[in-house]
Amino acid sequence: MIMNLKTLILIFVIMGSSKIIFDFNKESTISDWKIVDDVVMGGRSNGSFTLNNDGHGEFSGVISLDNNGGFSSVRYRFKENDVANYSTFILKIKGDGKKYQFRVKSTTNDYHSYIYVIQTDNTWQTIEILFSEMYPAFRGRDLNMVNYPGKEMEEVAFLIGNKKRESFKLEIDKIELK
Repeated sequence: MIMNLKTLILIFVIMGSSKIIFDFNKESTISDWKIVDDVVMGGRSNGSFTLNNDGHGEFSGVISLDNNGGFSSVRYRFKENDVANYSTFILKIKGDGKKYQFRVKSTTNDYHSYIYVIQTDNTWQTIEILFSEMYPAFRGRDLNMVNYPGKEMEEVAFLIGNKKRESFKLEIDKIELK
């Protein structure tokens, strides 16, 4: 009976624990965060990623529709993470009232990403995203595949591409798994 109780406690601790993907602060190193704009396809959008005075990651810029453009993204790649013991992303972000995509790749070799669309509201929001809610897509097309299986992960990203000319600003405080 005691062994079973210890096992149950261990399972509860593992399932109840969280794992930080990135927690921004004034000393954060953001050199592994990379901008990918539509310029890779001839577009003219211009995004940037900085650490602001409050210690938050700040993804901002201007979306242009020139030359069939229309998106900007910031991505963070890392060594493979085993995420099988988790089921949910927890994001603490502050947007500008625009829609953004939160994107995940199981491996950096995957051509597709798993996507969840977030509507920001000009306030700090804590967004919970179940892995099972993230659908696969490639270049704006939904794919006939299962949603994010949540076994491994090598990249997280934010993308804006609302099919209109606009400036944007998204602050990121924390990305974690639960």
